Amino acid sequence: MNAFIDKLTKAQKKNNSLICVGLDSDIDVLPEHLQDSGDPVFEFNKAIIDATCNGCCAYKPNLAFYESLGPRGLETLKKTIMHIPPDIPVILDAKRGDIGNTAQKYAEAIFDDLEGDAVTVSPYMGYDSIEPFLKYEDSFVFVLAVTSNPGAKDFQYLNCEGKPLYMHVVDKVSSWNTGGNLGLVVGAPQPEQIREIRLRAPQLPFLIPGVGAQGGDLSKAVEFGTMLDGIVVINVARGVIFASKGTDFAAAAAEALQAFNFRIAQMR
Repeated sequence: MNAFIDKLTKAQKKNNSLICVGLDSDIDVLPEHLQDSGDPVFEFNKAIIDATCNGCCAYKPNLAFYESLGPRGLETLKKTIMHIPPDIPVILDAKRGDIGNTAQKYAEAIFDDLEGDAVTVSPYMGYDSIEPFLKYEDSFVFVLAVTSNPGAKDFQYLNCEGKPLYMHVVDKVSSWNTGGNLGLVVGAPQPEQIREIRLRAPQLPFLIPGVGAQGGDLSKAVEFGTMLDGIVVINVARGVIFASKGTDFAAAAAEALQAFNFRIAQMR
C-alpha cells in the first residue's frame, strides 16, 4: 500500500473522520487579536491544529496563502507542516502543471523541501507534467478532474469524442496509476459527477473540496465518494477554520469539525 494512503486510512480510523481541514489561512481575515503577533498566520494555524488534530484525517494548506507573503510565508508554511502531528498526512494544494523539467523542480519543492505527503496537480499539459511527481512513490498525487468553481464548465464539461473532457482525465489517470499513487479531485457541488466518476474509477481515492462555504452537499459527497469501498477525503476550510473570528476561534473550529464528523457518522 502507498505510504500516504496507509497514513490516511489509519488517521481516518483513529480519529473516526473523513474530514480534511483546509488551512486556507488568509492573513487579511484572521482574528484581530492575532494581527500584532510576530507570525499571525502560524499562531492561527498552530491553534487550529492543536484544537482539531484529534478529529480530522488530514490537513491541506493552500500554497497561495503562504506564497503571497513572500519568504516569510514559506517559513510559516514550513513551521505549520512541522507542527502537524506526524501520523496525520499533509496535502499541499498547489495545483501545479508544467513541462517536465519544471515539474521536476515543483516536485522537489513539494516533497523534498516542504515534505508534503500529497499534492494537487493540473492535468492540462499531460502525462509528462505529472510524471515527476509520480517518481516519489511513497507520496501521492491528486489530479484535478471536476472542480467546484463556476468556471469549471468552460473546459471540463466540453464534449470530446462522445464524453466530457473530465471523463478523459479520469480514464487517463486510471491508466497511469500503475504505482497506486494517483487520485482525483472531484468537487462537491457536482454530486452526480462524483457518482459517475466513482463508478468509472472505483480504485482511485477522491479529494472532495467544496463542502461548507461553497455549498457542496456533504451527504451526497460521502454517499457517492465511498461507493464501491472508495477512499474519500472531504475537505472543509472556511467552514471549520473561520467558524469564529473572535478569541474563541480555535474552540469554534473544533466544534465545527465535530459537527461535520457527527453528520457523516449519521450517514454511514
